[in-house]
Amino acid sequence: MAEPRLPALVRQAVDATNSGDLDTFLDLFAPDGAVDDWGRVFTGPDAIRAWTDAEFIGKQVTLTVTGSRTDGDTTTIRTQVGGNGFNGPSDFAFTLDGDRISLMRITG
Repeated sequence: MAEPRLPALVRQAVDATNSGDLDTFLDLFAPDGAVDDWGRVFTGPDAIRAWTDAEFIGKQVTLTVTGSRTDGDTTTIRTQVGGNGFNGPSDFAFTLDGDRISLMRITG
């Protein structure tokens, strides 16, 4: 089954995650962008880098997109997460602000 068609920024974030490309992943975020990981919020490039080193790309996370929906400027993808940390289904909601991600929110 083919993965759903996604907005370019969301596709780039998934691809950067799957290839372990931390710099590209970080460059997709607005300067004041944030990651909300189940209520823990990491704002700005330094905080996002520390979070992803410890819990995301640093854990060789892989995301297989199984569904998506878009509501306004937010696209939520349903994924199957793999890697050396959490494994299982999870939702990632990407709020876009122009050509950058302003928020990536991770929920169940």
